[in-house]
Amino acid sequence: MSSVLHPAAPGQDPVNDIGRISVRYRPISSHLAITPPVSVVIPAMNEAENLPYVFKSLPDWIHEVVLVDGNSTDDTVEVARELWPDVKVVQQLGKGKGDALISGFAACTGDIIVMVDADGSADGSEIVSYVSALVSGADFAKGSRFANGGGTDDMTAIRRLGNRALCAVVNAKFGARYTDLCYGYNAFWAHCLEKITLDCTGFEIETLMNIRVVKAGLRVQEVPSHEYLRIHGVSNLRAVRDGLRVLRVILKEKRAKRARRGTASAARRHSALGVSIPRGEVS
Repeated sequence: MSSVLHPAAPGQDPVNDIGRISVRYRPISSHLAITPPVSVVIPAMNEAENLPYVFKSLPDWIHEVVLVDGNSTDDTVEVARELWPDVKVVQQLGKGKGDALISGFAACTGDIIVMVDADGSADGSEIVSYVSALVSGADFAKGSRFANGGGTDDMTAIRRLGNRALCAVVNAKFGARYTDLCYGYNAFWAHCLEKITLDCTGFEIETLMNIRVVKAGLRVQEVPSHEYLRIHGVSNLRAVRDGLRVLRVILKEKRAKRARRGTASAARRHSALGVSIPRGEVS
């Protein structure tokens, strides 16, 4: 894992003993600095009023901000460029949060990727906790509103119950130990994307990621996070509709896991019998 912890030394470019290569450390606190560049992906559609709050909370040591614009009809892009002149804007071609995040991930150049919502519900200053978890050994830092120290101001009783039930199903079916399932504030090493191929377009992408990091055997650490109320506008989230989509993803991933297990068992039986399994034609 390409991570380095080092006492913060603003203005200095220490030399790496391996190969004597100059390395730029990014101070993230008074006692900690890192070398991995951090990309922040923000999917947004008509969030011009909320972006000032979102960008204000982002730490100045991050490497880049990637804003994925979902065909906004307000000044979302213009506001983003005014607030963060170097912002990388990606115009979303498809629809849905999942599609937006996949597009944003593809545009990132950092070693660490952080997902942040554009509605002002996430506090950008918490990014230091996510990055600290990653450079300390985790592959995937998963935000949790229900871990010790977390909280939420924006969850109805029915959503809370649904989240708890779906989380219990994922824990039971995939051997996870999550306290929160449907939360979009997460961070991970960019190389993890090779192991958790993402192929859904809606809000359920967060659940899909949480399942696939477990199936891939990646090291997951939950990070306590506080979710605030959306500042302006109305959320597109629909509890029943999106809950059913999440459930379908869980069932689909479980069937895929069972199918792979069956294929592996069949391969072992054929091998024991000395039967050659066709591998396909290579040209």
